[in-house]
Amino acid sequence: MQIDFGPFFKRYEALVSKADKAYDQVKARYPEEVQCVPGCADCCYALFDLTLIEALYINYHFNKKFSGAEREALLEKADDVDRKVYKIKKAAYKSTQEGEAEDKVLENVGQERIRCPLLNDDNYCDLYPYRPIACRVYGIPLAIGGRGVTCGQSGFAQGENYPTFNMDRAHDQLMALSAEFVQAIGSRYVKMAEVLVPVSMALLTEYNESYLGIGEPEEEEQASAEKKKGER
Repeated sequence: MQIDFGPFFKRYEALVSKADKAYDQVKARYPEEVQCVPGCADCCYALFDLTLIEALYINYHFNKKFSGAEREALLEKADDVDRKVYKIKKAAYKSTQEGEAEDKVLENVGQERIRCPLLNDDNYCDLYPYRPIACRVYGIPLAIGGRGVTCGQSGFAQGENYPTFNMDRAHDQLMALSAEFVQAIGSRYVKMAEVLVPVSMALLTEYNESYLGIGEPEEEEQASAEKKKGER
C-alpha cells in the first residue's frame, strides 16, 4: 500500500500558515519586543514533543533533503539527543511516582536545555522551512496550559496584555488531524495519534507500513522473515 501523505500535509501546512501569520502580525505590531533575529537559537534548546502529523512531516522532508554521510551524521546527533530526552522524561516520571506535584515536574522539564539535532554549527536550522509550529511562534506571547508564556529573550513586559497565540488550540487541531490520518490509512493502532515524540525520535523513526499498522500482521511477519532470510 502506497501511503499518500499529500492531502494531510496540505492541511497541516494550512495550520502552519495561520501560525506564521499570527507571528508576523505580532512582530509588525511589536517590533521592539520580538527579538528573533537570524542566528538566535534560544528556541532550539527547548524540550517539546511533536504530534504524529508534525513528526511525519519532519521525517518526510528530512529524508527527502538528506542522504549519505550527511544524513548519517544528523541521525547520530538525533540518537544522542534522544538518549538525553529519555533520561529527562524517565526522571520526570519517577518524580511524579514519588508524589511530586505534576505542575512542578512539568516546570522542571520545561527548564531543561537540550540542543536540537537539526541546529547546525552556524546556529541555523537544517530544516528551517519545515520546522514545527512551536518553533515558528516561539518569540511571541503564547498561551500554554491556560498560562501566558514568553520567550526569555523577548522584550514583552510581564503583566501587560498582548496578542497571544493559543498553543493549546493549535495542539488540539494537530491532534485531530493526526487522528484523521490514522483513521484514513486504516491503522490497527487506533491510539497512535495520541503518541507524542521529540524531534530526535521523529528523525530516527522509519514510518513504514509496519510501523503505521497497515496490513495484516501475518503479512508483515512473513515479509520480515523473508528479508532476514535474504540477508543471510
